[in-house]
Amino acid sequence: MPAREDIHYFGAGPAALPTSVLEQASKDLLNFQDIGLGLGEISHRSSQGQGVVDDAKAHLKELLHIPDSYDTVFFQGGGTGAFAAIAYLFMKYHVAKYNRVGQANYIVTGGWSDKAAKEAVKLLGESNVQIAADTKKSTGSWTSVPSPDELSLSADPAYVYYCDNETVHGVEPAADLYTGIDAPLVADMSSNFLSRPFDITKYAAVVAGAQKNVGIAGVTIAIIRKEILDAKIEPSILQKEYGLPVAPTTLDLSILAANGSLYNTLPIFTLHVTDLTLRHLIAAGGLSEYGKKAQEKSAKIYSVIDEYPELYQCPVKKDCRSEMNIVFRLAGGDAQEADFIKKAGALGISGIKGHRSVGGIRVSNYNAIQDQSVDILVDFMRSYAKAE
Repeated sequence: MPAREDIHYFGAGPAALPTSVLEQASKDLLNFQDIGLGLGEISHRSSQGQGVVDDAKAHLKELLHIPDSYDTVFFQGGGTGAFAAIAYLFMKYHVAKYNRVGQANYIVTGGWSDKAAKEAVKLLGESNVQIAADTKKSTGSWTSVPSPDELSLSADPAYVYYCDNETVHGVEPAADLYTGIDAPLVADMSSNFLSRPFDITKYAAVVAGAQKNVGIAGVTIAIIRKEILDAKIEPSILQKEYGLPVAPTTLDLSILAANGSLYNTLPIFTLHVTDLTLRHLIAAGGLSEYGKKAQEKSAKIYSVIDEYPELYQCPVKKDCRSEMNIVFRLAGGDAQEADFIKKAGALGISGIKGHRSVGGIRVSNYNAIQDQSVDILVDFMRSYAKAE
């Protein structure tokens, strides 16, 4: 049986976590704060449960310098649930503020933003959704990002949604590319959240699933301007006068925020793992340090890809190659990629098979990936290329 340090896991999510985080979490699952009960057994409304929520919010605030004009909501539903929660919230906010229905605008650069846009159409109807850009339709593939000047935004946007890192397609816009848009900006940061610093005040909302860089599956994080959360309008008016859907309670971010993320049963142990990860990030030097590490690690991998273009083929344009999810194909197609994965596995390298929708190879470079693991992967890639 291999030891933990023998495995170099590059899975896209759920993803690798720091060993020290998992060791503490395992202790707390058995006996939390010496109360004789594990954290998975106690009430979310207990003092210990409330403490976990408070600590996670405080540590996020410290890492991101979140001002008091924003609130942090923890809820269930993953990124997919967040698609709907954002649509419900921002359409309601626009009506409450302007007494008219705005349009949901989507910048589609990969599979996840495409799913988000389709969810919005399903909930709001096509007439209320504007596809501001879709690079697959305009260029033939999701391998680039549009500039702000290339966007076709609606005249009255309720919000503009984009995915800050396309986990499947390996596309990551440059930092702050869209923050100058004159509309409430929503960023789905599920797979690059806390991989680098960013200015939360440039966004109306940021959403992220925890299971990439900040924990295990089961908790979704939303950081939202309080002004938007506090918007009020009677559900019957929203439905009858404006023809908009009303959010179910579990996806109503205003209700969840007003109840401190504890309106219904929050998975406290899962959130505790997130909090332990946040503490680890703070102790290790914060997001600037991790941003530098992400650049250095991804640069090593892209360097080998570019060194052997006759074998490794990265379809993503260089100005938007993801630092978190590095995708490429091998010239020999599926058979050679299967051989590559098999031989990598013999060295303890795992989790590199591409998403089922696109195939190929995907190397996920999250915060917990160690330099040593990247070096072993890079050495293997280079030796494999030479042998071929």
